[in-house]
Amino acid sequence: MLTEPTVLALSLAYLGLLFAIAYFGDRYARDWSASSVAPAVYGLSLAIYCTSWTFYGAVGRAATRGIDFILIYTGPLLVVVVGYPMLRKMVRLAKQHNVTSIADFLASRYGKSRAVGVTATLFATLGVLPYIALQLQAVSSTFGAIATPTPLPGSVPGVVHT
Repeated sequence: MLTEPTVLALSLAYLGLLFAIAYFGDRYARDWSASSVAPAVYGLSLAIYCTSWTFYGAVGRAATRGIDFILIYTGPLLVVVVGYPMLRKMVRLAKQHNVTSIADFLASRYGKSRAVGVTATLFATLGVLPYIALQLQAVSSTFGAIATPTPLPGSVPGVVHT
């Protein structure tokens, strides 16, 4: 077990590494997209799907229900395989209308309606709040599982003070 300051320092170093990778990825994106690195970058970007839900949910589901955990991956697989023509059309339309978000996309489909964009943004925000709470809960419980509480000055070893 590691102490809380050590876990915090390692977590911040990891976040710094992620930001450095994102910075260089953004800075050299044009060079890499035309090279043989593009497939590797695309493959690594798919790992974003592996969030705390996948980490905790898939492992927990596999432990309790066996092969039933594979259903977690069925939706994204169907979107990539079966929904490819629809995704290709959406990307083409997004580029054509110069939109970058789902709210922009929906608003552009209804005459650049600000009301549609705001409504889509509100629904997306409300829809993602439970997911953000799940992410924070996973980070908190992982931190608690890895880190041992820092002992208070003058405390007895082995006795946890709350």
